[in-house]
Amino acid sequence: MYMKTFRGNISVNSRGVGFLAPDPDKRDESIEIPPEELKCAFHGDEVEVRLTSGKSLRGRPLGAVIKIIKRKKDSFVGVVQKEGNELFIRPDDWRCYTDFRLTTPRTNLGKERLVLAQEGDKVLFKMVLWIDPTRAPEAEIVEVIGRAGEHNTEMRAVALARGFAPSFPPDVEHEAMKWKQHQAEVFAAEIPKRRDCRSTLTFTIDPADAKDFDDALSVKKLPNGNFEIGVHIADVSFFVREGTPLDRESHERGFSVYLVDRTIPMLPEVLSNDLCSLNPNEDKFAFSAIFEVNEKMEVLSRWFGRTVIRSAKRFTYEEAQEILDKHSAENAFSKCLVEPRSDGATRGLLQKAFSAEPTLTEALAVLSRLAKIMHARNEASGAIDFATDEVKFELDQNGKPIRVYKKPHLHTHKLIEEWMLLANREVAELLNHALEKAKIKPVLYRIHDAPDSEKIAELALFVKALGHHLPLGGRGITGKDLQQLFKKIEGEAEEALIKTTALRSMSKAIYSTKNIGHFGLAFAHYTHFTSPIRRYADLLIHRLLALHLHHEPMREREWVAYEQLAEHITEREIGAAEAERESVKMKQVEYMAERVGQTFEGTISGVTEWGIYIEDTETKAEGMAALRNFGDDFYSLDEKNYCIKGQRTGKKYTLGDKVRFKVIDADTERKTLDVQILTGVLK
Repeated sequence: MYMKTFRGNISVNSRGVGFLAPDPDKRDESIEIPPEELKCAFHGDEVEVRLTSGKSLRGRPLGAVIKIIKRKKDSFVGVVQKEGNELFIRPDDWRCYTDFRLTTPRTNLGKERLVLAQEGDKVLFKMVLWIDPTRAPEAEIVEVIGRAGEHNTEMRAVALARGFAPSFPPDVEHEAMKWKQHQAEVFAAEIPKRRDCRSTLTFTIDPADAKDFDDALSVKKLPNGNFEIGVHIADVSFFVREGTPLDRESHERGFSVYLVDRTIPMLPEVLSNDLCSLNPNEDKFAFSAIFEVNEKMEVLSRWFGRTVIRSAKRFTYEEAQEILDKHSAENAFSKCLVEPRSDGATRGLLQKAFSAEPTLTEALAVLSRLAKIMHARNEASGAIDFATDEVKFELDQNGKPIRVYKKPHLHTHKLIEEWMLLANREVAELLNHALEKAKIKPVLYRIHDAPDSEKIAELALFVKALGHHLPLGGRGITGKDLQQLFKKIEGEAEEALIKTTALRSMSKAIYSTKNIGHFGLAFAHYTHFTSPIRRYADLLIHRLLALHLHHEPMREREWVAYEQLAEHITEREIGAAEAERESVKMKQVEYMAERVGQTFEGTISGVTEWGIYIEDTETKAEGMAALRNFGDDFYSLDEKNYCIKGQRTGKKYTLGDKVRFKVIDADTERKTLDVQILTGVLK
């Protein structure tokens, strides 16, 4: 008898129940796999599943794993525990539904690690064998990270759990140091081969705590009244050569990871913070995109190539913003750019307002106003701004959070973003044109598919339940539709909730050699070119651009390699994002753990059959109010209206409602908060 089977990546929850979606875009139609039918499969593994008889309590078809095709990973992080005379490891990842039994290591190094490990230590370990689901999987210790619960231990664990090691292999460090040791002769030989931009006013704008500077901007006023704007990107590809230990390590990492208190870099520090970084008052190698633009922000010409630059100033976002706010001539410049005149008066005003050699202040003003024009143009094309509040932490000397505050949204953030978007788009268009001519040269696009119609229909219902309207027509949703919605909810209590839900309804942006455009940015062609110190994809684009500029052929087999690279880098991006989110959540819970019993205000961010999730207004920490603790009525979930409703009183708690709540417990190990609603909905 024919047995229908399905293949895919399994999801596993904390109760050890698995789910497989035959169609990844329709998670609500998943096959449910009971714990006893997982057959040693872990969350993320590629598996083959067959349908069994019956339905789950929620009406899903039931299934069983019949084959593990590929493990997502075999290394995990957990805490050593002792049971009788045996040592076990309890994994940090709650989706790992079983403990691991420490086995006798095969190597002397492994035996040393086992001896060093004590009960209560957090360790990085590797699964050695698991073929019998009735027995605990066997594991070996790879590294003793430190005592569980200590700040440095937990931060290192967050990175190691996703394959981002804080240190580099010796051969990688050695290669990086060789570049540093021979810096003088390397620069002397290379500078004459490059376009010399050191006499052009150039500067960087970055976060106050940044140590690596990927990008710099330059401004030069041309004799014809136009401006030459340079977007200069660290030339990492000069130092990280294909096939070297540095290249293999940066490929494996894929990204730098930015945790609450530290950076786990993609490149060794001698490169990321020194040789490659566009530090002020130092000659630096760059890969540059240089544009001639007029006062209407029309790109009249473009040039791409390797340069040598010298940054005159390292601005923080706050410093650059303060200068723009104080610059009196900026307002006049704004008017003549936003309302250009056809009689030539605009150009005359620009020539009067800015000298032939702009000062730093004047250059900032030029870039600011042109960026605003680009932003307005992109918005008119349907680009969507999903930006929501981000939080930062002030930590004491022991890593304990003593203050949580929202990261400010400054115009200078948008200024940099717009110029980077321009460079990325222009490089993508250039390479796409080369692809169309050559047919076999790959381009590593950054793509974002249009959202699935069913998900958008669900989003429209969700938005309606919160009292707003998302127009839907036969043509499907557009960026402009979402723009209108976001403008209407700006400043409302449910703004962040709707934006977050809308973002989750979108397809995920990924890397691919097959271009479908970027829905969120409303660009037909887009790539990543501007951050090669922290993203391997950008390094690859630099190599592709160099091949094109030097008219060097690429073999057809390399196309397949780039397709595999795109998939690998996308996976590493997900891992880096997960680590960054977990480090934030860890500190949010630690902060609230010191405030158990205190009262806060927040917004209902989720409703389920077991409880209400509430996001604190100030810290963005999320806690759950369990329905079993509601003493005034028996509440149940009304899925259609996104609310919890009392059966006797009819009292409702709806997504987006503001409430006052008290923190009643904080579990720093599981990174969860238990809260209690104190009053009804706040008006």
